[in-house]
Amino acid sequence: MDVRIFGNNALQLFGAGDVVNYGGDGTAANAGQYDVNNNSRVTPYGTLAPEIKSFYDTALIRLAGPNLVHDQFGQKRPIPQGNGRTVEFRRFSKLPKALTPITEGVTPTGNKMRVTAINAALNQYGDYIEQTDLLNLIAIDPVKSEAATELADQAGATLDTVVREVLVGGTNVMYAPSVSGSTVTPVTSRSAITSACRLRMKDVFLAAAELAAVNAPKINGNYVAIIHPYIATDLMTEAGDAWIDVHKYKNPEAIYNGEIGTLAGVRFVLSTEAKVWGPDVIADGLSRLTVSDNASSAATTVYVTGELTAAASCSIPCYINGVANTITAITPGTGKTALTVTALSANVSAGATVCGQGGGTDGSAVFATMFLGANAYGSTSLEGGGLEYIAKQLGYGNDPLNQRSSQGWKATKGAVRLVEEYMIRYESGSEFSDHAESN
Repeated sequence: MDVRIFGNNALQLFGAGDVVNYGGDGTAANAGQYDVNNNSRVTPYGTLAPEIKSFYDTALIRLAGPNLVHDQFGQKRPIPQGNGRTVEFRRFSKLPKALTPITEGVTPTGNKMRVTAINAALNQYGDYIEQTDLLNLIAIDPVKSEAATELADQAGATLDTVVREVLVGGTNVMYAPSVSGSTVTPVTSRSAITSACRLRMKDVFLAAAELAAVNAPKINGNYVAIIHPYIATDLMTEAGDAWIDVHKYKNPEAIYNGEIGTLAGVRFVLSTEAKVWGPDVIADGLSRLTVSDNASSAATTVYVTGELTAAASCSIPCYINGVANTITAITPGTGKTALTVTALSANVSAGATVCGQGGGTDGSAVFATMFLGANAYGSTSLEGGGLEYIAKQLGYGNDPLNQRSSQGWKATKGAVRLVEEYMIRYESGSEFSDHAESN
């Protein structure tokens, strides 16, 4: 056991090989870590030793991974070093059928691979948590490990959303029909989706057939669908025994992250981050309001329950009883609020809904289920610079009293749709559409 005396005569006991924070004479040049065994400072203050940094980078990727549901099924490319802010993916076109008979003894012309380069823009994302020396001294919970877990969750959810937004921006879309008893009414737009527009077993067969019809390659023998828990509940209830739970698989060790089961040759992966389009917020965080008083056609004032924050002038697109309108002013009163709107096109009764635009006209949230074939899209990988853990020890930056440390993450991410036909965005409502919000 060695005895070391540091600045201000602070006495501390250390064992051979211990590495400790060392303040030296208080100057930046002498700040760092002190290796008792070798009697030397080994790293600058405010940084991590390389092997420790590598460990935390790996741990961050491992912890963030479960949130990266949308990132699982695309082509992966490493972050290019020193090649600008783009990454290149390649789309290979299928060769045409060779229907011309070959002449004996004559070498045919042959063909060439047709390759299209598609570039994806790269952007950086990140966040950090700053901690005080006092917090680390008095906190009951292991603050740093909890912070690392929270940061990993945030990183995973952030990067997954980056990929998700690229996928749901695709042009290949199907809408669930409205079903009432034996009556099936086709739906042709997102705004027409209601809670009666459920994803059915028949729709899964149709989506799989559409992918097969364009020869979309399968992923490990099946197509894949990313589905929201609410939609999965509707679908599994309707499918009954046709649904195969993941625990019944012959090879359960080969399941995808979040996979819950198979139907119609499609493997379903569950994610709370599956895209939801809910009504936009009107005021005070509320996206759905209830009309309190009857209003006649051509009226420019609609009363709703609750006292909202006043807005003398605004322009908020909305639906009033299913019809598009615009709110131009908000005037709160006792127990209710007056909304100044453009003239009503029809009578509106008490109990009707006023909602922001973005989902269905009746305020229903709309859910996207993404059906995917192989090579439909590409994204950058987390390894090789894609995701980095950053820790700063007490005393980094302008911190003369060693009061602050921080933990954070930084990531470079890009994604791009490669073959639109190999993915289908299936939009539907749910039993839970009346209260689900956008994500």
